[in-house]
Amino acid sequence: MTKEQFKKDFRKRLREKFAIELEDSSETEQLVALGALVQAYYSDAWTDTWKEYLTNKKKQVYYFSIEFLPGKMLKSNLLNLGILTTVQESFKELGINFSAVCKAEPDMALGNGGLGRLASCFMDSIASCGLPGNGNGIRYDYGLFKQKFVDGYQVELPDEWLKGGNIWEVRKESKAVNVLFGGNVYLRENHRGQLKPVYENPRILRAVPYDTGMLGYENDVVNTLRLWSVEIPASEEYKYQSIEERRKLEDLTAVLYPDDSSEQGRVVRLTQEYFFVSAGMQSIVRYYKKIGVPMEELYEHIAIHINDTHPALCVAELMRILLDDEDLSWERAWDITVKVMSYTNHTIMAEALEKWPVHMMQELLPRMYQIIQEIDRRFLEEMAHLADQDLIERTRIIKDNQVHMAHLAIIGSHSTNGVAKLHSDLLRTVVLKDFSTLYPERFNNKTNGIAQRRWLQLSNEPLSHLLDKTIGCSWRKNPEDIHLLMNYQNDEAVLTGLGEVKWENKKRLADYILKTNGVAVSPDAIFDVQIKRLHAYKRQLLNLLNILTIYFELKDNPKKVMEPRVFIFGAKAAPSYTYAKTIIKCINEVANMINNDESINHRIKVVFLENYNVSLAEMIIPAADVSEQISLASKEASGTSNMKLMLNGAVTVATLDGANIEIRDAVGNDNIFIFGLREDEVYRYYESKDYSAIKTYEQNPMLQRVLNAFIDGTIPNIYREGQEVFDSLIKYNDEYFVLRDYDAYVETQRKVDATYRDTSRWQKMSLINIANAGRFSSDLTVERYAEDIWKIDSSKIIVGK
Repeated sequence: MTKEQFKKDFRKRLREKFAIELEDSSETEQLVALGALVQAYYSDAWTDTWKEYLTNKKKQVYYFSIEFLPGKMLKSNLLNLGILTTVQESFKELGINFSAVCKAEPDMALGNGGLGRLASCFMDSIASCGLPGNGNGIRYDYGLFKQKFVDGYQVELPDEWLKGGNIWEVRKESKAVNVLFGGNVYLRENHRGQLKPVYENPRILRAVPYDTGMLGYENDVVNTLRLWSVEIPASEEYKYQSIEERRKLEDLTAVLYPDDSSEQGRVVRLTQEYFFVSAGMQSIVRYYKKIGVPMEELYEHIAIHINDTHPALCVAELMRILLDDEDLSWERAWDITVKVMSYTNHTIMAEALEKWPVHMMQELLPRMYQIIQEIDRRFLEEMAHLADQDLIERTRIIKDNQVHMAHLAIIGSHSTNGVAKLHSDLLRTVVLKDFSTLYPERFNNKTNGIAQRRWLQLSNEPLSHLLDKTIGCSWRKNPEDIHLLMNYQNDEAVLTGLGEVKWENKKRLADYILKTNGVAVSPDAIFDVQIKRLHAYKRQLLNLLNILTIYFELKDNPKKVMEPRVFIFGAKAAPSYTYAKTIIKCINEVANMINNDESINHRIKVVFLENYNVSLAEMIIPAADVSEQISLASKEASGTSNMKLMLNGAVTVATLDGANIEIRDAVGNDNIFIFGLREDEVYRYYESKDYSAIKTYEQNPMLQRVLNAFIDGTIPNIYREGQEVFDSLIKYNDEYFVLRDYDAYVETQRKVDATYRDTSRWQKMSLINIANAGRFSSDLTVERYAEDIWKIDSSKIIVGK
């Protein structure tokens, strides 16, 4: 692709799309034209990839996830096509602001955080590794929500990402399917003596797929992310006689994670889950029939992956199709289903292991409930002679008038994996111990990874260019080659170069902070970053207590020796999670207090950037000096922001939780700051029940001062919120051991300060973190999934040849 050819194509596409010349076009029109042109460039490869899989009957994986969080896709697609530099230079010659055109693209924010971002990293890596794999999810009309701060409080506004259309999707009307809900379902013998379901008065919804190409990195492989949208079938139009009734149906795919604090919200969420599961499963079986192989061999050609519990109904839905539509026996259908399905558990938090009331499942999904009931009955029967009664009762799918979705996913699949070594160990020994007793061979670990193309090549071009100059370009295709940087840990020129790159990225973020928050921060200060979903177990509150400690120390001693520091937060709280929203309010009010206190001479600043999303992460992460990974040990499954920040040269402050342990193992104890309770100590407290938060409070004068600030008027404008935080720690005994880890955290932050003052030492630590980040590439992660779980192979793919 020459620049001349691209410029000619681009001008032509603008005229075709808008009947307009380049000089008269807007940035949005330029974006749409460029998107259409890029699609044209990869459309043949997309068709060829699909034909290759079909013709050669390649085994494919289908990755079911209720969240996908791709962010903006323009630069990623250009990079993977190998024409990013060509387009950037061409736009410069045409007098077009490439960055402004990129900014015009809305974030495709169909996820909440780590779960959705991981799914998107996997889509990128599956294609880039040449693996046959596709995504399956929901095309939400609105992203999670647009976060605004009003008087320090989080306010949720609709994220209208589809307002101007989605330049990457292709509507596939011909691939639409019907999904059935409710009504009465009973079994009746047919003429062959088989029991078949009869549906009376079901509600029929039309699921219409919108496909987005998932481009592999410079390999001509284009897989598919299929997202489903709800519509009213023509045959059902007469049932919806008012705008309100139509609206209620269309809202089914409007919002990610409808508020489940009400019965109605929970019904919508369960409806969403079955909607995209059933649509996806029907679509897969329809494709499978095209390859002309008996249904009994399904597992040799199809792998289905359940990403967290939301798509667990895949198990029951495949059974429905095999039993009801394909006339297989229960035993044969069950054998196939277990071989096809695999499941990733992403949490040990009990509230995230979904459970649905039996009455809700019966009313909304009667056929699903019948099948799950039979799975449960046969499980009891099978295990009766293999395990004791108590263990069997604990592992049942239906118990206490609830359907346990994690139990369904584990019993109905051949593989259950955690997402970091510690997490997987805890699943085996604590959280899912009973299941690992029954199915020890099914449990395994697959530590999460990140798409390093996005989180280094795209988000940190200055560092990428420095790496090219220092170690060559092979790291761009082989992530482990970044380890070659270790040869330069004592090279002053390289260390200085890393410092200059970091300063450049900090200056860019500082300009953004001034523009958006009106707070002037210095790129010479330590940029201390905590960016993740706001949840009590992630302990943003511990960070806040340390900030207040430093503030009070500066008030007492304005000459205190310390490096200036900017504390940067990015986080959304779930709309119904009032305690998380309380913490946001408290952080914002502490920020106002500190940032406007002239007596501390701007030596610390606190910035909470609103509406944290992928694009904002791409600006924050390259600028970070310190990566805060301070969840209570045993609570974070893996974390992936820890990997992204490490890759960009931030040094981690961490508890031994999730993948922090593997990061510590990669960089060594001298290049990470570890503090706090270990997982075994946390569980010891759970057993002994002798933790006393109030005793910790009473024995520590500075901690008393910090906590009292929440309730004595020191921090303005938080009368109710301050009391809530204080009570959560003292009255309700500090569920996440914030006070227990306080001293160790404060002391560790002092070590961070002292170490940062030794510029050469810090830059060397930063280099060692970058050099050892290659092992956390999602390319390597999906290759392990492909080999160990999905049994799919890339070796014979020759696309477009």
